[in-house]
Amino acid sequence: MTDPATQDIHVGAAPGTVPWVLSGRSEAGLRSQAARLLARLESDSARDVLDDVAEVGRSLVAAGAANACRAVVLGRDRAELVAGVRALAEGRAAPNVIGGRAPRQARTADTRPVFVFPGQGTQWVGMAVELLETSPVFARSVQDCERALSPHVNWSLQDVLRGVPGTPPLDRVDVVQPVLFSMMLSLARLWRSFGVEPGAVVGHSQGEIVAAHVVGALSLEDAARIVALRSQALMKISGRGEMLTVLAPNDQVRTMLADWDGVLSVAAVNGPATITVSGDTAAMAEFGAALSAARMMRWRLPGVDFAAHSAHVEDLRDTLLDLAAGATPVRSDVPFCSTVTGQRIETDALDAEYWYRNLRQTVRFDDAVRSLAEDGHTIFVECSAQPVLTVGMQDIVDGLGSSAVLMGTLRNEDGGMGRFLAALAESYVHGVAVDWTAAFG
Repeated sequence: MTDPATQDIHVGAAPGTVPWVLSGRSEAGLRSQAARLLARLESDSARDVLDDVAEVGRSLVAAGAANACRAVVLGRDRAELVAGVRALAEGRAAPNVIGGRAPRQARTADTRPVFVFPGQGTQWVGMAVELLETSPVFARSVQDCERALSPHVNWSLQDVLRGVPGTPPLDRVDVVQPVLFSMMLSLARLWRSFGVEPGAVVGHSQGEIVAAHVVGALSLEDAARIVALRSQALMKISGRGEMLTVLAPNDQVRTMLADWDGVLSVAAVNGPATITVSGDTAAMAEFGAALSAARMMRWRLPGVDFAAHSAHVEDLRDTLLDLAAGATPVRSDVPFCSTVTGQRIETDALDAEYWYRNLRQTVRFDDAVRSLAEDGHTIFVECSAQPVLTVGMQDIVDGLGSSAVLMGTLRNEDGGMGRFLAALAESYVHGVAVDWTAAFG
């Protein structure tokens, strides 16, 4: 087999962050490959032709086999990349080197991750701007979403994402939910453009709408209509309620809520000790005081002045049934794990009644993730602008006595292609099959 560290490397070009992908059958083999590449990079005879970092990366991908021990060196210029290779060769940690050992099963079959789509709360101003400028796949997906949303909204998706003066505020529910739908969908398409296909999907509240489209159960037009009109319906109950996240066991929170039965309820169970409560504003203030007296950590969901997943939603039942009535869901081959039922369901059951239950009932995210983990899924990728569900997922997996890789995609104030490639690298070193050629055009 040709050694990618010593083969002939030719000249090309690609802007931005570049990945150099290496692997070996053992840690020693990986370090040895890095040392050979370093020697080649620093040799006088090769220095000129190896100045093009993109072509080096392309050649490494073309010749390298994905062995068990893997590493990806990320950098924007030759000096940064060479420094990472040197650290890898010397067995040192470096901030731009992501390494790991793929599980045994990944050597004989693809390890496909679970795509996780959260609900509201991942947004931050400017979260899409860098990818709109640097990723044609992401930019095209946003354009597709804008076209699908345009019959139902009176604002421009791209203008909101770019923060154009005069656009409606991102924290308005009828804006933020369609925006986050478009963001999550476009990130999922970006993952797929690198050959990463989901082995299953799970969505939290409105995230289920994205999940349903990603697996082909809903058309983009149907999904965009549901998310846009659903968010507008929520405006009718705004100003009446609040939602509060509590760090405490589910049973303990439910026991405390007995004093507010009928006006407060559990909106979501995100983990064994991460609970969201929803209900009347006045009652929530009293409940918050009780939590404070018990010295229990909690925080109000920012920008949320409505009580989703509570009795308030019953006032919207007819509206929600009507807006989803025209959707025609179809069955998908990719497992769809429902957070309404807490287990896998067939996607042709995602009818209007289901989408009402999606907003009315408790989000059983913990049951859904537990079910996926018990089915053997070991890698979970949150397709969002910042990870908000990984802590709860970690608690769920720990409670099962098993292990899993739980990762995000972008991070708050870090939303460019460099951040995405780092997430892609993390998935790769843990066994996910990645088409790295997509990084070079």
